Amino acid sequence: MEVGKDGKIKLPKVAKVKNKMPAPVQITAEQLLREAKERELELGAPPPKQKISDEEELKAYRLRKRKAFEDNIRKNRTVMINWIKYAGWEESQKEIQRARSVYERALDVDHRNITLWLKYAEMEMRNRQVNHARNIWDRAITILPRANQFWYKYTYMEEMLGNIAGSRQVFERWMEWQPEEQAWHSYINFELRYKELDRARNIYERFVLVHPEVKNWIKYAKFEEKNSYISSARNVYERAVEFFGEENMNEVLIIAFAKFEENQKEHERARVIYKYALDHLPKDKCQEIYKQYTVHEKKFGDRAAIEDVIVSKRRFQYEEQVKSNPHNYDAWFDYLRLLENEGNVDQTRELYERAIANVPPSQEKRHWRRYIYLWINYALFEELEAHDIDRTRQVYQACIEIIPHKKFTFAKIWLLYAHFEIRQKNLQMARKILGASIGKCPKDKLFRSYIDMEIQLREFDRCRILYEKFLEFNPENCTTWMKYAELETILGDVERTRAIYELAIGQPKLDMPEVLWKSYIDFEIEQEEYDRTRKLYRRLLERTQHVKVWASFAQFELCIDDPDAKERARDVYRDGHKAMKKAEEKEERLMLLEAWREYEHEHGTEESLAEVEKQMPKKVKKRKKVQTEDGSDAGWEEYFDYIFPDDEAAQPNLKLLAMAKMWKQKQLEQDSTTEEEEATPGPSNDS
Repeated sequence: MEVGKDGKIKLPKVAKVKNKMPAPVQITAEQLLREAKERELELGAPPPKQKISDEEELKAYRLRKRKAFEDNIRKNRTVMINWIKYAGWEESQKEIQRARSVYERALDVDHRNITLWLKYAEMEMRNRQVNHARNIWDRAITILPRANQFWYKYTYMEEMLGNIAGSRQVFERWMEWQPEEQAWHSYINFELRYKELDRARNIYERFVLVHPEVKNWIKYAKFEEKNSYISSARNVYERAVEFFGEENMNEVLIIAFAKFEENQKEHERARVIYKYALDHLPKDKCQEIYKQYTVHEKKFGDRAAIEDVIVSKRRFQYEEQVKSNPHNYDAWFDYLRLLENEGNVDQTRELYERAIANVPPSQEKRHWRRYIYLWINYALFEELEAHDIDRTRQVYQACIEIIPHKKFTFAKIWLLYAHFEIRQKNLQMARKILGASIGKCPKDKLFRSYIDMEIQLREFDRCRILYEKFLEFNPENCTTWMKYAELETILGDVERTRAIYELAIGQPKLDMPEVLWKSYIDFEIEQEEYDRTRKLYRRLLERTQHVKVWASFAQFELCIDDPDAKERARDVYRDGHKAMKKAEEKEERLMLLEAWREYEHEHGTEESLAEVEKQMPKKVKKRKKVQTEDGSDAGWEEYFDYIFPDDEAAQPNLKLLAMAKMWKQKQLEQDSTTEEEEATPGPSNDS
């Protein structure tokens, strides 16, 4: 800055920016972070570990570490993790006094840090310094009385030490602060562990005054009831009702009180409680009380008066609901359940007829799901409640006729109809029903249920026919093929089973081919057809070169009780390795080599193990450019690659390195020869 003659400060002239357009390449925060991360990766290796052999080196090591910790603390005293690491290191060196000093210095910096207090006290407890730990806990709860961790840890420590009186004293100090509910429960459970029921009762008395919620009063009463103090429990409930009064009366409390009296067989008392609540509570809060009162009267009293009121009220509500929305099937369910509980068969049947008349307007299955359950409940009602078999059959037939089977069906209704006929010992009719279901709307569930029924009846020829139809309908389902083969295996027809498996694996499309092949292989192993099993493995390996197949093949060879089993398993691993090498599958090739190495560790020799070790690859870290979808560069990405010793792709690089080494050696030899020639004197001109 310059000062003019008039004494004013002259500011330097700044060149005006002519072009204020943004630069073509913008530097983003992401780019800066990525470059910073790349520079971190280029840092040098950490120093090698050193072993301390004498006391002088140990002192020097400790001095260096302490200096480093002190430097970190000096840079930023408020970062507590530095203090904790420092104290932890001092503890690991058995310098407990120094660790205490570090913690105390840290507390001077931030005495409200909960983690710091916890670490300090835990250190003292680990080193069995009980009085020191007590001192720390006392200081912590004095400074931070609302930190519940301190209280929990302190009481737990005293209890583990067997100092029950001391733990109780800590609890009492805690309760003076009126903590949250869980703290009170912990104190109560502590007293109950030592059978101090009177003390627990006194705590409950204080607890319900500090936290006067309904649930806490109920817990207090249930505590008294659990310990067989019935009069005390009743007294608690009565005090709770009086405490909340008519203005703040709660239906949960009333129901709990009434259920308590019901459990004590005091049904008249329970009835009085329910009536008191109904008289004093608003009607919109009495629904649950009405319900419980009804249940109570059904069990123990004359239900006529109260149930007439409730049923008429509910009928009115349900009628309004179904009139406003006839397709509200949940309302129909509730209404029907109400009439079923009354036991009037004719009225219930009439209501079922009204309900099923409301067919869903659209032919989408999701709209029919609730509607179908109306038919199911109707049929079950006719069979189980009305005991009218003919009407039950008519309900099932009408339901099947109303479903649009060309678009969708419900396997449940077909199966329920068939099971109903079986219960009536009409097996032929049940078969006709299931046959019609498969003809109209074949589904996996229908086929399986029909087959299960025939298996239970031991009609195996029918099962075969059904399986054939099932596979014609869905040949991609591997589970069906396996179940069919399993049936033939149980029947002892090995050739049929084998033929089924051959047909299955020959299918052009399967949903779970690997499971099917495994089932076929397991079958051949069970039959002890080891040559067939080997052929199966080879056929499977023609389709897939998965590493798990090779490993399973090797395990199969090893499990055969044969002197050459180990060598055959080793040959499988060799073949698998060659195949993986040819397919250039590095990851799977490494997995197979690891499995082979594990096998050689258990069953091989040093020579065979060395053979595998020679083929293990080296893991190298590489980088490649990453491009976004629009083709722009997105930086570099690191990935791991594996270089195998006999990998042909790596040979040119190795040859190039070898040639470069030979050239360097030749250059050095030529330079040394030239220097020797220059040092040797030549013949003089005089001679």
